[in-house]
Order: sequence, then structure tokens, then C-alpha cells
Amino acid sequence: MKKTKSIPLSLLILTFATGLPAQSSSAQKESLLIGPGDALHIQVYDTPEMEQRARVTDAGEVPVSFLGNVKVSNITPGQAADEIERRLIAAGIMLHPQVTVRVDAYATQNASVMGQVMKPGLYEIDTRRKVIEVLALAGGLTDVADRHITIERHGDPNHKVDYYYSNVAGTALSDDPMVYPGDTVVVPKAAIVYVLGDVLKPGGYTVNTNNSKMTVLQALSLAGSPNHTAAVSKSKLVRKTPTGVEQIDLPVGAMQKGKEPDMALMPDDVVYVPFSFMRNIVVNGQSILASATSAAVYAH
Repeated sequence: MKKTKSIPLSLLILTFATGLPAQSSSAQKESLLIGPGDALHIQVYDTPEMEQRARVTDAGEVPVSFLGNVKVSNITPGQAADEIERRLIAAGIMLHPQVTVRVDAYATQNASVMGQVMKPGLYEIDTRRKVIEVLALAGGLTDVADRHITIERHGDPNHKVDYYYSNVAGTALSDDPMVYPGDTVVVPKAAIVYVLGDVLKPGGYTVNTNNSKMTVLQALSLAGSPNHTAAVSKSKLVRKTPTGVEQIDLPVGAMQKGKEPDMALMPDDVVYVPFSFMRNIVVNGQSILASATSAAVYAH
């Protein structure tokens, strides 16, 4: 077998000094994983006879000139380039190879968008797209969507990317990860807190604030504030814990006057504002939770 030419050390030094396009494969930071059926473009710097295009086999291998089959499935293009470089050196074919691997075409041309979007389903994408663009294809988020979005990478269910879709446009655009063909985008349902009792609009409210948090006063504001007949001083926070139902007295009046800090709520918390009638002030936590479970009114 005829050995291909190696790159002299002096040429490598000159390349880095002059800024010629001799990019090391270790600098590649793709998060896309190669899968069976993907079409790859393999190039070796300053060695045009090594350039080739090949498709990954069902076994996850790609045939490489002078090397035979190289395992590339479930690794990034950058890692595949590193593996080919290692094999070229180990076989004594080249001393300082610089390999670039790119994906020309993906075997899977769809991205799945699931959960709280207007039109969940499969969407055809033939290259990587920003997650905001993929969400737009699915019609955008619903009113009850959580803004903590998960992207599951194709070919590696354990590789997940968490993305917070901020209400602030600049933040959302500056931190916008890519979605690749075969990826799955999951938009969960937002947490819900309940405001029950003598308030204007009792019911469940989704926590879709910009920081995905809600306080007692914010929840009461969404519920239209307590009515004039409410026993505000008897307000309670009912929270279900692993050890049982916890009831916490809420100094709503002091919170409104700034004398007490506003309390942060947790998912499925119930803020209960009793009626002024004595028979309703003594409602226990279990019955309040039962009322929250059956609450059918959602305000957004």
C-alpha cells in the first residue's frame, strides 16, 4: 500500500503562525451525535486524495480510505475526526493528520415537538435549527406551558439540553440552543398554585412568570384579591408534604403593608382565604386540598 504524504512540522508551524485554515478537530464542539444512515464528508488537511463522502452503515461504521471501517456512531463529528486521526497515526500512514468530519445529510429529517405547544408533532428539518424556530413551527407555547424546555439528542437519550425560554427577548435570543434532525423537544406543563375561598376569582393559576416563581401576593392579585367579606387575617397556606398536609398561617395584611416578607409558593400550594362566617373558618387542610383538586377554573 502506498503511504500518503505527511505534513512537515515546519509547515504546521507556518500554518499556525499565518492563520491558514488548519483547525484542529479538538476545537470542534458539535453536540450532534452521528447515527446510522448519516452522510459524512471527511477531509484531511493538505491531502486531497484522502477526501471522501460516505454513509454510516447500520453497524455505525464508516469506510475510510487506507483504514477500512471506523466506528463513528453515537459520537460527535469532532470525536469522529479525532478517532480517524488516531487510526491514521497508529497505522503509520500519517504523522500529523488534521481531519475534519462534517454531516452532509441526516438519516432522520424530523424533529419531534411534544407537550405544551399549540401543534405538537413531527416537523421536517434538514439541518440544525434554533429551538425558538422549532417552537415557532409548532405554533408556539400554550398558556399553561412551563418555560423550562428539554431537548433530547438523537441517538443518545441520556444527553439532554435544558433551556429556559425567557420572557425577555434579548435573553431568549442570546441563549438559544440548536435542535438537530432526530432530536425531541419537550415542553412540560407549568406548575399550578390554587387560590380558594372568599376571593373574586378562585381557581388554579399557572406559574408562567419570567422566573417561574410565584408569591402569595402575586397569586392573590391574579385571583382578584380577597372580597370585603373575607376573613383575611385567618388566611392559610396548605401544602402537601411527604409527611402529610401542612397548614401555615399567612399574615396577608402584614405582607400587603410590607411588615412581613412575601412568601414564595411551591407547585400545588393552596392559598385559602376563609369567609367571615364561623362555619367556614374552621375548614381543615384535607378538605381544602380536595377543593383544589376539583378546581376547574384556570386563569392565565
